[in-house]
Amino acid sequence: MTSMTDDAAFARMMDGYRGELRVHCYRMLGSFTDAEDHVQETLLRAWRSRESFEGRSTVRAWLYRIATNVCLDTLRTHPERVLLVGDVGDPAPSEIPWLQPYPDRLLDGVAPTSDEPDALVVARETIELAYLAAIQLLPANQRAVLILRDVLDWSAAETADLLDTSVASVTSALQRARATLKQHRPDEPGGWAPVIEPSADERELLQRYMDAHVRADSVAVVAMMREDVRFTMPPEPTLYEGRQALADFFAETFTPGAVGEFRLVATQANRQPAAANYVRAPGDTVFRAISLDVLRFERGQLVEITTFDTSLFPLFGLPDVLPEIDLPDTD
Repeated sequence: MTSMTDDAAFARMMDGYRGELRVHCYRMLGSFTDAEDHVQETLLRAWRSRESFEGRSTVRAWLYRIATNVCLDTLRTHPERVLLVGDVGDPAPSEIPWLQPYPDRLLDGVAPTSDEPDALVVARETIELAYLAAIQLLPANQRAVLILRDVLDWSAAETADLLDTSVASVTSALQRARATLKQHRPDEPGGWAPVIEPSADERELLQRYMDAHVRADSVAVVAMMREDVRFTMPPEPTLYEGRQALADFFAETFTPGAVGEFRLVATQANRQPAAANYVRAPGDTVFRAISLDVLRFERGQLVEITTFDTSLFPLFGLPDVLPEIDLPDTD
């Protein structure tokens, strides 16, 4: 294959797969930063072994095989990346210290455009944070089997070949992985459904959430919440559970002089509505970035807030500060 021996052509070909490989590694690892690093390692391994590619599979399948093994190498040498946090109920994202959000602006356009027979829409399965947190509970091989079979639609035989195991072992691992995930979404008969993008209702709820912050109206924020709402802040072990706990938290946060004046900017992460938080501290002239809230709504109520630091703001296209504002004359 000419493109495998032509350096420039090979590089161009690999760039066409970078986005979908990053999503694949992100599902395997739960961390955007780690996914970026593992895609780089995948492409490096592909480059080193390009002459051994014989065309018995598609380029895509070849790359996914490499990427999966790169991720498995990490998971097998870092067993702490499989986190057992209990047998029932959703794991709190704060219990997954490496969990990071995925900017929707980088999900858009990652669907393959090639005419290869195994081309698929890589974001067709859910990428919401709760799903990513639940996947982190699966042992490495179960995690790989679940993603290869249920997301990439590989056959049991193809999956067994990649993992150097039997079809029976793959079938058993898939059953166990699905059962574990079902434990963490017991109220949904269909289990984990694909998430395309926030609905109009969710965008309206997001606007209400942002407006309430600007008004420092803790009552309005709490009124949006379901009784069993949760608020987490990975990698910190912070976990607030229940509407009353959040009522106390927001009442304290919005106390005059406690934090400052809020401005929020709408964005999207993991196909969920999100808001970038900026605060103007007393005496300051600008609103400075402090955090990113990724929100999960169900049936018109806010059920989960996952707050991240500002380290990935550039990937969301978000500034560090908002424009200066005029302060009132105090003379």
